[in-house]
Amino acid sequence: MSTEPGKPGVCALDRAARLSVAPMMDWTDRHCRVLHRILSREALLYTEMVTAPALVRGGALHLLEHDPVEHPAALQLGGSEPAELARAARLGEEAGYGEINLNVGCPSDRVQSGAFGAVLMKQPGLVADCVAAMRGAVGSEVTVKCRIGVDDQEPRDILPAFLEQIRAAGIRRVTIHARKAWLQGLSPKQNRDVPPLDYDLVIAMKAAFPDLHVSINGGIEDLQSAEGFLARGLDGVMIGRAAYHRPADILGEADARIFGAAPVMEGEDPAERAVIGMLPYIEAHVSAGGRLAQVTRHMLGLFAQRPGAREWRRILSEGAHRPGAGPDLVASALGAVREAGARSAA
Repeated sequence: MSTEPGKPGVCALDRAARLSVAPMMDWTDRHCRVLHRILSREALLYTEMVTAPALVRGGALHLLEHDPVEHPAALQLGGSEPAELARAARLGEEAGYGEINLNVGCPSDRVQSGAFGAVLMKQPGLVADCVAAMRGAVGSEVTVKCRIGVDDQEPRDILPAFLEQIRAAGIRRVTIHARKAWLQGLSPKQNRDVPPLDYDLVIAMKAAFPDLHVSINGGIEDLQSAEGFLARGLDGVMIGRAAYHRPADILGEADARIFGAAPVMEGEDPAERAVIGMLPYIEAHVSAGGRLAQVTRHMLGLFAQRPGAREWRRILSEGAHRPGAGPDLVASALGAVREAGARSAA
């Protein structure tokens, strides 16, 4: 358990993991995580997957950059070489992450060619060696995100054996994507939708391994569903695309509904609060030479299914790439949303 100032310890991370935002390549970058943190003070946020070779062999330490405001935040690593993962985990801990997560679920061709991700479901012994090496290198908690199986594996046979081996290696918190991954024949996108979900199997794994902190992932679209899984005995729920595309709907209500925390301000609109909260961050980013679109591409879904949502997206999509675009454009887009809302209420 970490005792560094500002880094959450094990108990705090366990609590935060009641609701987490899934690591998503090209989506959950540092700008996205700042937005999500403004919406929720409590939820656990994950980085995009960072490969251990990129950190250890490539020296790509910029991939670890984040704002302390993002915490509680976890670093997800991809890799399959124990010593290299241990070194990468140490770099992640030195960068300030209180949790280091091993990816045993991504089905992409790029991940398979590197012999890590979901293909590791076929090598539970290697996964155990990897997490044991990582745990030996860091004080931050090491966790695993996995699938229920891959290809022709029978999940009800292999998943308990997989969990037994990683538990024996010291893992005490795991997130299970409730779908198989088909490494041949399905694209990464199809692997997110086509294999059937088996939520009951994940719930059964919690019953079989009561000492493990088990979170469920896959196809979860709203907080009502998340509350249902928690009521059925799971320790946490991880939401991916729904939290990205409708962040105010999911994260804006999460603190009160999932964590029992008081809202930041009673009656305040989470989406508007997020926009206003992002303006200083955007100003600093643009002033440092960054482009507005790097931030606003994550904000397009803030007003999803509300009056003015289309205008909000149009103003940001058309204007954020232009030279000199900054917080004024975002404020203008917010004004258009407010006008649309007033017209709708009239």
